[in-house]
Amino acid sequence: MTSPSETSVLASRFSIGLTGGIGSGKTTVANLFAARGAALIDTDLIAHRLTQPDGLAIPAIRDAFGPQFLTATGALDRARMRSHVFANPAEKSRLEAILHPLIRSETERQAREARGVYAIFVVPLLVESGSWRQRVSRVLVVDCPESLQVERVMQRSGLSEAEVRAIMAAQASRAQRLAAADDVIVNDGDPGRLENEVDRLHAQYVSLSGKSA
Repeated sequence: MTSPSETSVLASRFSIGLTGGIGSGKTTVANLFAARGAALIDTDLIAHRLTQPDGLAIPAIRDAFGPQFLTATGALDRARMRSHVFANPAEKSRLEAILHPLIRSETERQAREARGVYAIFVVPLLVESGSWRQRVSRVLVVDCPESLQVERVMQRSGLSEAEVRAIMAAQASRAQRLAAADDVIVNDGDPGRLENEVDRLHAQYVSLSGKSA
């Protein structure tokens, strides 16, 4: 549940919720907007930091799941945890109960300190969360063919096609994301087209924010 203070912070300025399926290129697109003056707040990056060695979430994860879910350096063993929660929805809920309040708190802190022309919240599970749509001014979906998603993730992660498709199946569908979108950027591997789309939307967002770039 979103706290009143968080809602006021996020609603106090023009903001974009950026999302897309795994392998769609969210980070690439977000960085292009950042280069043009947007402030980035990446919830996935926040989650990674919380689960690094000595991260704020590590003690609670160790207590709830056991030390076998940590690496030798004390970070979350993401591969092992991913397999565990995919096989057990109750365990997924238990992990989310640890991570989500910490992510919300850090998101709010970064939103207070953001100084860009407008803010972009990068939220991989924006559609699935059910609450983000009310917390941002517009939703931007980074889209690409599902076959390209699979290819990209296999190349960067070493996961099998079956593993990648299992992750995709656990996320909102491509149709669900597109239905939730105010704006869509197609990231099909054409850098020039991608830059042009970011330029177009950046100009639109600056205008809507009431600020100058």
